[in-house]
Formats: sequence, structure tokens, C-alpha cells
Amino acid sequence: MPVKVSVVIPVYNPGEYIEDCVASLRRQSLPPDEFEAIFVDDGSTDATPARLDALAAEVANITVIHQEASGWSGKPRNVGIEASRGEFVMFVDNDDYLGDEALERMYDYGVANGADVVVGKMAGKGRGVPVELFRRNHPRATVDSAPLIDSLTPHKMFRRAFLDRIGLRFPEGRRRLEDHVFVTEAYLRADNVSVLSDYVCYYHLKRDDASNAGFQRFDPVGYFANLREALDIVEKYTEPGPSRDRLFRRWLRNEMVERMRGRRLLAAPEDYRKELFTEIRGVVVERFGPGVAAGLQPIQQVVAALIADGRLDDLVAFAEWEAPIAAKAEPDGVAWEDGVLRIGLSAELASRGAPLTFPAEGGATPLTKPPASVEEAVDWVGAHAVDGFQRATVDLLVQERASSAQYFQPVDFTRESVPDEDGRVRLVLRGTATVDPAVAADGGPLGAGQWDVFVRVKLAGCTKQCRLGPVPLTGRSAANAGVTGGHVVLPYWTAKGCLALDVDAARKRLGFERVTPGEVTVAGDRVEMPVPMHVPRDTPVLLELTRGSGTAPAKVPGTLRPQGSAALLDAVLPVGDLPGADWQVALSPAPEAEEPRFHPLPFALRVRRGRVEAVAVRAPRPPVGRTLVRRARRLAGKLVRRFRALGR
Repeated sequence: MPVKVSVVIPVYNPGEYIEDCVASLRRQSLPPDEFEAIFVDDGSTDATPARLDALAAEVANITVIHQEASGWSGKPRNVGIEASRGEFVMFVDNDDYLGDEALERMYDYGVANGADVVVGKMAGKGRGVPVELFRRNHPRATVDSAPLIDSLTPHKMFRRAFLDRIGLRFPEGRRRLEDHVFVTEAYLRADNVSVLSDYVCYYHLKRDDASNAGFQRFDPVGYFANLREALDIVEKYTEPGPSRDRLFRRWLRNEMVERMRGRRLLAAPEDYRKELFTEIRGVVVERFGPGVAAGLQPIQQVVAALIADGRLDDLVAFAEWEAPIAAKAEPDGVAWEDGVLRIGLSAELASRGAPLTFPAEGGATPLTKPPASVEEAVDWVGAHAVDGFQRATVDLLVQERASSAQYFQPVDFTRESVPDEDGRVRLVLRGTATVDPAVAADGGPLGAGQWDVFVRVKLAGCTKQCRLGPVPLTGRSAANAGVTGGHVVLPYWTAKGCLALDVDAARKRLGFERVTPGEVTVAGDRVEMPVPMHVPRDTPVLLELTRGSGTAPAKVPGTLRPQGSAALLDAVLPVGDLPGADWQVALSPAPEAEEPRFHPLPFALRVRRGRVEAVAVRAPRPPVGRTLVRRARRLAGKLVRRFRALGR
């Protein structure tokens, strides 16, 4: 069978970090005879070569190529391209991994849309990845119609015939930004680029030892010489004007301005800071006309102007003003409504914990020359923020804690200018987000596990993201658990008081301990009881009745019916089949889940002579070790109080 995809993995001393990559390749939904994995070992000196050779001997669609160390990833990728047999070539780093359906989905999407390049949604674990690009699918994208230029890492799928037709290969040798040169030319020369955003295809990881190539300190002279090569590609395949300026803006913003602002600038050693500034200013003055910086956000425009004006000291002072600015998001109610969560929120910018304030009136003019002072720069940013407040936005995202995959949720919001002291105002965004767990993951359900809630604020030329919270209700549920789409979803406050969602994993906090025997109604063989859960409609559940370790449990189907803000459990007991005993009761609210859980209820059903009554269950005694710890703590407390009394 023809090979659909060749996965090329350049390898250099990954150690144990290669195991996730290998495992993800072996989990692919694309059949093994339809793709191949080519590991190109670039002179590794650890145990990796032997590990890969053993793997290739075991797995038919895995190939290993060994070569002398070339110093960087460009040559191993090129060697992999030449060895590939697939219709498409996919590049994966040896310390990253793929989503289980990545190859199948990306290949099918590329074929369906006639794409030369397929960009799959990315999730960053400790690493930044594009966000705006993956808000929606782009079947046919260009650098003008979508923010493709925000994604220049090589972790994409390229049609092999396209690479051969235009003669595109990676620059080789020990260097930086070889991927920028390669991907930029691919974008500009492809007949079509497709962006698949409704499935996380690629997981981009920061290693615990921080030894990823992208995290290493670099030589500014060599780095910005390589950056000029990417700019050369843009100049070669575009005409002067707004489109070229927009592309150049990506490098000015990401590779230059962002290194010269805020916490990032202040964290750099002073000597390295000066080296970076010198090289960055050289590129800015040499290559960028006024139209490039003009499209940046206000704070970025100020930084670009100070760079061009050669004012490193003012850049540092401006960074000291900007560094403490962060997003602040407060919850304003969490409630279920017809199977979806409504989350109220307010968001604004803050500095050192206090709301950031702005002038009551705007009136900013275009920044046609560098600000005369840092104070003037701050005032200009504030006035520009007021003028642009009607363009400010707020988003709510849910992020899977295990994988860092993020998904946007719809938010209805308003903008409010709130008077503050000294005639200034706060710029506040208030809204209600809707989270439907059945479709919240780009049309699919939220998977089992923990999901953290983030708020993303675009305001005053800043894009800041923060957790929703904190509130002084740490460790408590934020609302009743809900059963929706066959899953149990519990909104709760984390140990730091931030909102999170537990999907099919909660053992505690469901609130079942609040059900008392007095609330349980037994009439003949029918039992009814209130349950602190939200259900949008009649929902099938399962009860499990047990009476001891030697007896098989009885499974009893039941129904949760909506009843105000909670639910009513209704079940018919097989009384005739239950021997006389006290039967412990456990409830599975989502029996069709992949791993259904039974949660014990705080009462038992006592069956005697065909009659049933609910009786309280004695709370289990704590383990002996826990009891001893409690006694020791009480004794220690008494001793401390005695010593304090003697000290008086």
C-alpha cells in the first residue's frame, strides 16, 4: 500500500524524552502500513542510537538513519526528506509528540483541500504556541487571509511533490531560524495552505531540564544574521507595500520588540541585554520602513520607536513600568442552565495587584516620532487605550491540565468605563461565558480529567491571560455537579481559589454526603431521593447495592429527573430479589462513561420481610495512623499553650 505520510524526526541526545514521541507514533489511528517514521540520529552520544535500532528491529514502519553530528536540525530533516516515501512529510521534534489521530486527520484534510502545507493545531506545555490562528479551521489560507506567519516552527505536514517541485530544503549547519526560512518560503509559494484547528495535532513540550534548543542562550550576531535570511525570502516573493510590511511585522514583534520589553528585558543580564539591543537595532534601522512598526500594538510601537532611536536606558525604564501589568479576572457566578455552564466574569488590567487606570479622555495621535520621555510614552499608551477601548475583547478558554490543550468558549460581554480617583477611569470588560461540556473541545466533549479555566484579555494594546479567580472558597465546589453528554462535570475552586472543571474524575465534593435518610422516600418497591446534581432532562443512572464482601452487588437502573436546581433520583428496587440485610447504596450518574464511577451515598436500604427503609450509615473510623497523628497534634497544641502561659 502506498505510504501516505512520512514522519521525519531529527534526533540528538533526547534521553528519556523521546519515549513520548515514540509512544504517540505507535498510537496513531492511521494504519501502520500507511505511514512511516524516519528517525535521523544526528550523532547522539547517549543511549538513543541503541534504543532506536532496537525499535526499528521491532516495528516494521520505523526506520533509523545514523549520521555524524551536523550541529543542528536542518541536515537531519533534509536527510529524512530524501529517504521519505510518503505523499506528505511531517516533521516532529524528538521531545514532542503527536495527538493520536493527528496523521490521519491532517492527511485527510490536506487531500480534501488540495493543500501543499497542512498546519495542525498545537498545544504548548511550558512553551508558547499560536492561539489566534487556531480559533477556527481555515481550509484555504494565505498569509493575507489568516495569521499563518505566527506559526513558523516546522511541525507541519508538507506535500513531498511540492517540496521537490520548488526545490525547498532546510538550511544546514549550526545555525538558528532554519525553520523560519523553510516555512516562510513554503507559505509564500504553496498553491494552498490548510489549517486544521478542531483537533490538537501537535504537543510542543518544554523539557524539565530546559535543554530544548529553543531555550538556549544564543549568539545575537549569528541569530540576527539568520533572521535576515528569512526577511530576504519575504522580499524575494512579495512586492513592497502593506502585505510585506505585515509579514515583516511578525519578526519585528516576536524576535525583537518582545525581547526588549517587560519582564523579558529585565531578566536578561546587562551585558547580554546590550548585545541584543545592538543587533536588534541594526536590523530595525536597516530593514524596516515606518509602515512595519505602525501596525503594532501601542506598547510595541513605543518599544520599536525607542529601539530605532537607540535609547536602551529608556527601554529599561519603560519595561519597569510595564512588567507588573497583568490581567485580572473575577468570577461573577457559576450556574448550570439546560446542560450548559454560565460563568459570569469581569476582567481588566492591573498593576501590582491594583486596577490599572487611564485618562478619562483619549485623543492619542499617531506615533510619528519617538516619545521624548518614558512619562510621555506611558501617557500616549493610556490615551491610545481609551481611544481603542471599543475594540477591547475578552475570551474564556478551558485548558486540559494534562496536555495544555486550549479551547475557546463563547462569551457575551460589554465594555464599561468605571470612574476612579483623580478623574481617571478603569476599563472593565464584563460578560457571561457559555461552556457546553458536550461540545466544548472544538465540537467534541471535554475528556475525563481536570480542566482549568482561563480568561484572555485584549485591552490597551496588551494581550494577557490569567486564571479566573481567586476566590476565598478554595477546594470547594463552585456549583453542583452536572450530568451532560454522558459525563459528570463538577465546577470547583482549586487550592488557589481559581475555577476548574472536573470531568468524570471526582470522588469527593459531589455533595452526596448532604443526602440524609429522612429525605429518602420508599413506597413499596419505589425509592426516591433528592440528589445535588444538575440534569437538563430525564437522565438514566445506575445504582449499585452491596451487603458484604462475599455477595455480588445488585445493579438497579434509575432515573435522575430535573427538580429545581437539583435532581430527583427515582428507581424501582427488585425487593423480591433482595435478601433481608442492610444494603449499601452507590450511584453512578454516568454509567455509559468510559470508566463509570460509583459514588457511595450516606445511607443504607434496610430490607426486612419485603419492606424497605432508609437508615443512616455510620461514618467509617479513621485509620489508626491518622488517629495517632491527630492525638499528637492535640498534645503538641497543649504543650505550646502551656509554654506560652509560663512565658507570661
